[in-house]
Amino acid sequence: MTAPGAEPENDTPASTPRMSRRVRHWLAGAGITALAATLGITLAVRGGATPACAAPPSGNTVHKGKASFYDAGRSGGNCSFPGPPADRLYVALGSSQYSGGAACGSYLDVTGPKGTVRVMVMDQCGGCGPTKIDLSTEAFTRIADRSQGIASVTYRAALNPPLDGGLTFRIKGGASQYWFAVQVGNHGNPLRSVEAKGTSGGFRKAARQTDNYWTIEGGLGPGPYSITVTDVYGQKATATGIRMVTKQVQRSTVSLISPATPSSSPSAPASPSAPPPSPTPTESLTPTTTVEAIAGAAPLPGPRC
Repeated sequence: MTAPGAEPENDTPASTPRMSRRVRHWLAGAGITALAATLGITLAVRGGATPACAAPPSGNTVHKGKASFYDAGRSGGNCSFPGPPADRLYVALGSSQYSGGAACGSYLDVTGPKGTVRVMVMDQCGGCGPTKIDLSTEAFTRIADRSQGIASVTYRAALNPPLDGGLTFRIKGGASQYWFAVQVGNHGNPLRSVEAKGTSGGFRKAARQTDNYWTIEGGLGPGPYSITVTDVYGQKATATGIRMVTKQVQRSTVSLISPATPSSSPSAPASPSAPPPSPTPTESLTPTTTVEAIAGAAPLPGPRC
C-alpha cells in the first residue's frame, strides 16, 4: 500500500509521458482545497452556523413551503424570550431565515388550507430547510388540520404589525457596567441595528448575537442608558432611562411603528398580533422608561444575497 501523499511507483505506462511533479502537486493541492471547502460548508451546515447568504423574511416577498408543528412549552426558544407569546402563536425558522437571530421578534403571516395566522418568530428549527417552517401547535391548527402533520403554506413578513405597548428592553444576566448586553422586544419588524450609550460618551454600536441579545464589549458604565433601535426599513426610535437591572423586562412607550402606519397583510384575514412575551414569575416589570421618538425613514429595500 502506498502511504498517503507518497508518489505511487509505476503509476503510468513507460510509453505515456508523466505529468511534471509541479503539475501533479498543483492538482493535488487544488483537490485538497476543494475538499476542505466542501467539508467546511458541510460542517458549518451541520453545526448550525448561519449560511453566508441569509436574511429574515422582509418586504413583500411571498415564500412558498411546508409547515409542521411543535410545542415549545414555557420556553422562549432560541430567541431567549422570557416565554412564548400569551396567545402561543409563534414559529421557528430554518437557519438561513433565522439568520443568526436577525428574525427574532418579527412576525409572519402564514396561509394554509384553512386560513391565515399571524405568528411571532421565536425559535430556530434545526431540521428545517430554506422554506420549511415549524409552527406552534396552536398556530398550525389555525391553518390546517393537525392530522395532516405537514401542510403546504405560503408566508410573508407582516409589515409594521400593530402591537400593544412600546419597545421592551431586557438586560442579560451577567451583564454589568463592564459588559453590556440587552434584548429588544415588541419591535414587530426585523431589526437592523442597536446602539446604546451611558451617561457619558456617544452612542456605540452593539453586536447582534445568535441568542437575540445585543452586546457591547467593555460596557457603558453603570447607566442609565439611552438605546436607539433601527429596523430593516429604516424606522428608528430611541428610549432613555434603561437601567442596569438584569433579567427584568423594562417597558417603554416608544415604538418603531407609528400608530398611523397601516399593516400589510395577505388577502386572507390574519389573526390579531401577539402581545409581547410575558415575563416568568421570577421576573418583574420596571416602571415605564422615559423615551423620545425619532421619525422613521422611508422603508429600505429588503436584504439581498
